[in-house]
Amino acid sequence: MVVTLIGYRGSGKSTLAAPLAARLGWDWVDADTVIEDSAGCTIRDIFAAEGEAGFRTRERSAIVGLVSRDRLVLAAGGGAILNPDTRRDLRAAGPVVWLQAGLETLAARIAGDPTTAGRRPSLLGGGLAGGGPQEIARLLAEREPLYRECATLIVDTADRNIDEIVDEICRGLPH
Repeated sequence: MVVTLIGYRGSGKSTLAAPLAARLGWDWVDADTVIEDSAGCTIRDIFAAEGEAGFRTRERSAIVGLVSRDRLVLAAGGGAILNPDTRRDLRAAGPVVWLQAGLETLAARIAGDPTTAGRRPSLLGGGLAGGGPQEIARLLAEREPLYRECATLIVDTADRNIDEIVDEICRGLPH
């Protein structure tokens, strides 16, 4: 079984994957890191060289390999749910946890992440790598129905500590 964490950039997927895996006694992986390691460059560089379509092809390939594993917590990229085959595969592999946070929380987390500028592309092509509130709001509006379709559990990560969130996820997992 794979427990997949989905949600917008800054929702807590990468932050929560390791403590959740530790609680379960499982391995964990960040799909974006797998993609970067395979490509030998950052996601920002992949977007620059291959565009979003090239990145999404790489992402799909990485996820196909990851969902075949067992006892794994997978932090999926924020846009992984854009592919209907990926949504199906994530659900077939095990519970899918949609991590949510409000627009202001997401914007603050993205702005405060020192790795965002070097690793992440602006999905609107505007300057900020994390995007401004307008970019976040637009992409959330597009992606929310897909997150909802894919999710088996929805967890709000705003104004909560890691242990509280991991507790809620564990309570929501099948036993």
